[in-house]
Amino acid sequence: MEAQNKSQKRNTIIYWIFTLWMSLGMVSTAIVQLMKNKDELANFTNLGYPSYLMIIIGIWKMLGVIAILIPKFPLLKEWAYAGFFFVMSGAIISHIIVNDSINKIFPAVLLFVLVIISWYFRPEDRKISVSN
Repeated sequence: MEAQNKSQKRNTIIYWIFTLWMSLGMVSTAIVQLMKNKDELANFTNLGYPSYLMIIIGIWKMLGVIAILIPKFPLLKEWAYAGFFFVMSGAIISHIIVNDSINKIFPAVLLFVLVIISWYFRPEDRKISVSN
């Protein structure tokens, strides 16, 4: 029993470290996108995306962070994680397709890994309960 509690405590610490790091990354990139920062705008257009997509993704990132951080609503959390998964994997693939350097790809890879680790280590009360 003590080993299980120790494991749960370790997993909770891992969850919160990676979730807060992921949230900070998502919020900071959302702010840059919502402000239509010139470097971010150049990045988006280089990938072949319209500038208005920055606003949509920026808003979704902010809402996703809120959904993940607030208590309850496990289904909403799953949707937020799925959205982050698709946005960040799409960013990685987009950068690869246009032959961007690893310097441009790395931030998306880092956020993608943070999303996966946060999702994997989320506590039971933040998961959808499955009953037979």
